[in-house]
Amino acid sequence: MKIKIKYFDETIDKLTKTNKGDYIDLRSRVNIEYKKGDTIKIPLNVAMELPKGYEAVIAPRSSTYKNFGIILTNSLGVIDNVYNGDNDEWSSVWYAVSDGKVEKNDRICQFRIQKNMPAFEFDTVLFLDNQNRGGFGSSGIK
Repeated sequence: MKIKIKYFDETIDKLTKTNKGDYIDLRSRVNIEYKKGDTIKIPLNVAMELPKGYEAVIAPRSSTYKNFGIILTNSLGVIDNVYNGDNDEWSSVWYAVSDGKVEKNDRICQFRIQKNMPAFEFDTVLFLDNQNRGGFGSSGIK
């Protein structure tokens, strides 16, 4: 499968898929300085034409909080395949828990491409025919 990709700044490293995991790093297109409590939007330098029936899921890198002191405001982002125009640059919104800065070309988050959820219907019932595991937050192991 091939995916059309547009870069907004050719001086930033291109995306590469590694054998170390399923996610691909995304980089900041700009330099941004922020103060604790700021909400910042970081452009990620790419627009893509995802295949019909697929979406991209954006998540923080495991080192983003440690390196930059920011957390992704919606925990993860979803980019639908219809967000595919020439100027539909991917971006992410972050909350700063400390003062800091992100430099152009810093690896700031990661994404993977996955199939959309399949179509289904809900069937309302009074009881589920399964054993209880112990409620929310329980692995069921005692």
